[in-house]
This record gives sequence, structure tokens and C-alpha cells, in this order.
Amino acid sequence: MIRTPRRILAPWLVATVLVVLSAAAPAGTALRVAPDWKDIARVSRASVSIEVCVEPPLRRGHPIHDPLWAALKSLGADAAHFQPYNVFPRLAVAELQPPANGHASWDFSLMDPIAEDFMQATAGHPVVFNIGTLPAWIFRTREPVVLPEDPDEPYWTYSEFNAVTLDASTLKLAADYQARLAGWYLNGGFRDEYGKWHESGHHYDVAYWEVLNDPDFEGSLSPADYTKLYDAIVLAVHKVAPRLKFMGPVVGDISHAEYFTYFLDPHNHLPDVPLDMISYHMFVLPDSDESPQVMTYTFYQQADKYLLAASYIDALRRRFVPNARTDVVDVATELPDPLAPVLTKPIPRSYWSLSGGVFAYLYGKLALLGVDVVGASELIDSPGIVAASTLADWETGKPNARYRVTKLLRDNFGPGDRLVRPPSYNVLQPDPAPQIYAQAFISPRGEQRILLVNKRDAAFELTVPGAAGGDIQQVDQTTDGPVTRQRVTADQLNLPGLAVAVVTLPGHASGATR
Repeated sequence: MIRTPRRILAPWLVATVLVVLSAAAPAGTALRVAPDWKDIARVSRASVSIEVCVEPPLRRGHPIHDPLWAALKSLGADAAHFQPYNVFPRLAVAELQPPANGHASWDFSLMDPIAEDFMQATAGHPVVFNIGTLPAWIFRTREPVVLPEDPDEPYWTYSEFNAVTLDASTLKLAADYQARLAGWYLNGGFRDEYGKWHESGHHYDVAYWEVLNDPDFEGSLSPADYTKLYDAIVLAVHKVAPRLKFMGPVVGDISHAEYFTYFLDPHNHLPDVPLDMISYHMFVLPDSDESPQVMTYTFYQQADKYLLAASYIDALRRRFVPNARTDVVDVATELPDPLAPVLTKPIPRSYWSLSGGVFAYLYGKLALLGVDVVGASELIDSPGIVAASTLADWETGKPNARYRVTKLLRDNFGPGDRLVRPPSYNVLQPDPAPQIYAQAFISPRGEQRILLVNKRDAAFELTVPGAAGGDIQQVDQTTDGPVTRQRVTADQLNLPGLAVAVVTLPGHASGATR
């Protein structure tokens, strides 16, 4: 979850890079996509998911409340993230004032309706709760925090508690606060600091509790301090909900390698603290002077850098916590000045298609790496709140191309798919078709499917042997509604500029179930 504009770089991944220039296939040239269906690289574990950050349009009574929650329900994603966060403290923090004189300020009146709508929209699917913004008073801020009276007004500095000292008292306050949140939503209520029972009636089935959010930005916590908070919170919440599983470190910028080298090392944790899943975010942000055409190159170049980082993180996971799963949540592209309250010009349809393509590309690559969850960010954003990351129109609530691609992936791919090994090219030889990304999957029922991503804003002719008689589902710049299946009449296909498509070959169902 980006909270401040930034360029994400990975200096710890710098290596000698050989750049090979070649005459790539021009638009109109026929490209051949012919997977070796017998060469299986691995079995996928990757679910397509989504992050739902709590923002004002999700509140009851808002004009686009209904279509937003309908879109989440239609997606049918596993491991969707419920995430109230620090930009809207009145929607994200249930105890804004410290307990005093026998009275505690617990108030769930704003958070609860959104949590209830989230649970209804995700019914039947495992979910992740990240109510990660801690009350500012826990860290003994020098000045009282004066919040806007309007809960819908953003307040960007709520979590600025730099250089805090995490003594035993502070750790206990944070842990107790999180444990009471878990009690409220999982166990029907909790006793406050003075022993008074607060009844919620909620007994939600939550699969994972994600500990805090963007610790490298919210509070600028060091890896050691985050690890201390993680341990204290997990031990406290685990007492309240013994069956709950836990996620961390929720790093916002994966160039902060020190978080992973420190946090994943069991020697830096208290005994018996579980880490069931590691999580981190992945953003693509262009330079301010990039044209849309240039972005079709740089977005994928940045994505490849992040995939190198993901490979490094996975190597640490296998070394330190091999049984932990991985959730790459909050996958998004952005535009320069993401927090601008007013857009200087409308975001073009081509951008939404390009962004959807980048997500599809990262999903296929991360599935091949062995990642368990790949989550699109976010259900709703708007000008001033990272507008270019939204999955739905902030005025109408209508899903955009980013959402359509996410649903296309969710409907066609998931855990249990066999991933066909993609062709590997010698580092000294250029990719003969860099404009097109293709990844072949074999579903548990035996369907042979190919994910196609056109990385350029120009149409390409493809030859896909065996495609005739199958079908194609496609999201492109003309898509204005739910994706439909179209019959494929020949092995030759035309893939429009920035399109994402799934081609299903005919006659390969085995009768098995996913």
C-alpha cells in the first residue's frame, strides 16, 4: 500500500547487465506460440486475490457502495485482504484515545459496517485481516493528534512516529490492542483495559492475521523494531485465536532487503512465534517525463527487476522458513504524482489495459516462482489516493480493465494448474518476440490454456498450433463489460494492442476437478 510517492529501486540487486539490441518483430509480423505441453516446470500454488483498503466509497450510503461490493463478490477471490489503514484513522483505529479514569474509547461504529460488507462479499472464501494501524497514543506522541471531524477526510501523517523506543510497555500496549481487535471480530467481543466486556456478536472465520502494514513507511520502523512488534502481537493474538495463522513483514518497498534478511531469520524472533506466510507489496511507477508509449517498455522492465527481488526473497524463505507460504499482495502500477488531489488530465483507457497486462505478467511469473497468492490492488482508489491503482471507476463504481484482467485470471487459473516450462533464451541471444508474453497452463481437469499478454500498443498476429476449435477470452482497450468467450476458428489469432487473452485449446478435458 503506497502511502508516499516514491521511486522504488533495488540497489542490492545491481549486477552487470548485458544489453543486446536486435531487430524485434515489428507490428504485423506473425509470431508463433507453441508450448511443449509435456515439459512441466511445476504445479502452481498461485491464487488470484485482491486488496480491499478501507476508503470512503465503501461506506454504506455512498453512491458507489453497491457496485463496489458487487464487484468484490463477483471476483470470488480467495485470501482477499480487509485492510483499514492509516490514511483514514477514524475508519481504521478503534481506540483513538488512550484509556483514562476508568474509561476506554473503543468505538467500532465506523469500521464494523465495512467489515460486515466485506465478509458478506467474500462468503465462502478464506480471508486475510490487516487492521494494522496502531493508535498513535501507544507511541506516546509529544503532541495530541487532532483528527479531522469528517471520517472521510484523509489524514496522511497519523502514523508518523519516527524513532520510537519500543520498551516492554509499548510492546504490550500494541499487542493488547491487536488482541482485542481479534477478539472483537473472531470471538464475539473482548474485555477492555478496565475489565469491561464489549460485545460484538462477530464470530468471523478469518484465515490469516497480517501484522501491521508497510512498516518501512508507516512509522519508519527498523527491521528489528518491526520484528519485536510482530512477535509481541502474534503471541497476544494467538492466545485469543489459537487457530489463526499469521503473516508478515508486509514490506511496502521490496528494495528494503534488510527487512527480509532480518525478519525471516528465526534467531531474531522469540521462541514459538509462528510465521505461516510472508507478505510484501509490489508497485510499478514511471518517471514523470515518460510518455504512455515509453511506459509500455519501462513498466515491464521494472516488473522484471521486482521479479529478481522476489527470487531473492524466496531464496531466503526456503532457507529460513521453508514451510511458510508467500502472499504478494498490493500489486499495482501507478502514475507520477500518485497523491495529486486533482488529475492534470484524464487517465487514458490504454493505461488501464497496460496496467492489467502488467498484473497478468506478474501473476504468471510469480506462479512459476512458487508464490501462493498474487493480489491486485486496490478495489477502489481515487484522485488524491493513488487514483491509477484503482480496479473500479471512482465515480461510477464500474470495474475497469485492471479488474477485468484480474477476474479473467481468477476464472481460468489457480492452485493445481501445471505450469508448462516457458522457452528459455540464452542471455547472449535476444528474445525473438519480446512484445508478447505467453505462459501455458494445464488445469487439473486437463484443459490446455495459454495466457497471452501484448506488452505493446500495437496489434500482433499470432500462430497458436491447435487453437482452432477452442475459445478465447480477451480484455483489450475496447472492453466495456464482462469478458465473454469467443470461438476460435483458426490457429491464427490477432492480439490487439495491450490486450490480455486466455486461449483454451479444444478437446483436452480429463474429467478431473480443480
